[in-house]
Amino acid sequence: MKLILDRITKSYSGKTAVNGVSATLVPGVTGLLGANGAGKTTLLRIICDILQPTGGRVLYDGEDIRELGPAYRSLLGYLPQDFGYYPSFTALDFMCYMGALKGFDKREAREAGAKLLEEVGLGDDVHRKVKTFSGGMKQRLGIAQAMLGNPAILVLDEPTAGLDPKERVRFRNLIAGFAQDRIVLLSTHIVNDIEFAANRILVMNEGMLIMDGAPEHVVAQAAGKVWECTVDAQQAEEMTEQMPVANVRYAPDGHAVVRVVTDTSPMEGAVAVDPTLEDLYLYVFRTDGNQGVPNGNAD
Repeated sequence: MKLILDRITKSYSGKTAVNGVSATLVPGVTGLLGANGAGKTTLLRIICDILQPTGGRVLYDGEDIRELGPAYRSLLGYLPQDFGYYPSFTALDFMCYMGALKGFDKREAREAGAKLLEEVGLGDDVHRKVKTFSGGMKQRLGIAQAMLGNPAILVLDEPTAGLDPKERVRFRNLIAGFAQDRIVLLSTHIVNDIEFAANRILVMNEGMLIMDGAPEHVVAQAAGKVWECTVDAQQAEEMTEQMPVANVRYAPDGHAVVRVVTDTSPMEGAVAVDPTLEDLYLYVFRTDGNQGVPNGNAD
């Protein structure tokens, strides 16, 4: 099973949202990382055959998805960033409705819906109306509907938005099991979710794919660019205003350990430390006008 993105491009009124993206997706969890406006959602909508690309094509097992049409869409599960729901429906009613849209008979939809609601932690809320749900509960409902029908391809746009840390751990474990023989593409701003859940990471910037590789290989692109400095409180405040600081940790004696992401040592006595995916994100998407875009992929 392969999903091939072949030089995907999408332009709107002279602006290019996705610029020549090529990648081959196989079973497992692929994380899609990028700042707002990087083109992630546009790319996901093209993969789901909601948007047509300006150039390039998407192939599923060698066939163009536009030619496959409904046969391809029947293989998809999709959670959009702005998940719509019917507030007067109960959770189970909503799952039955979504199951009917996917061609399930009434009994199949009810059984599959109830099972998935249990798996996402809504087993005790199947008869509650969706309008009474918290933001996190609605998001879990969205994840459940995306997984209806055991889709071969699962596309999730910001799936952990609104989930608390315990819910995010549940989600990661659920997706890890689900992705063993399926293609899962996960886009999120929560870097830790990609770091723990994905076995491959794609990084987009300004519509282009700038990194593609295993998490450890992608993170290694920031090696030698992360530093820790022990300073006093005043120096720590000055550094946060003048440098790309990832973290400040204050000690009881008034000193602070400042973690800085920059190309060269920020000060005498700074110690180079191992980078994390969050460090890489800060390095690539710096706001100082000098974004750290690496040369080539991370493979």
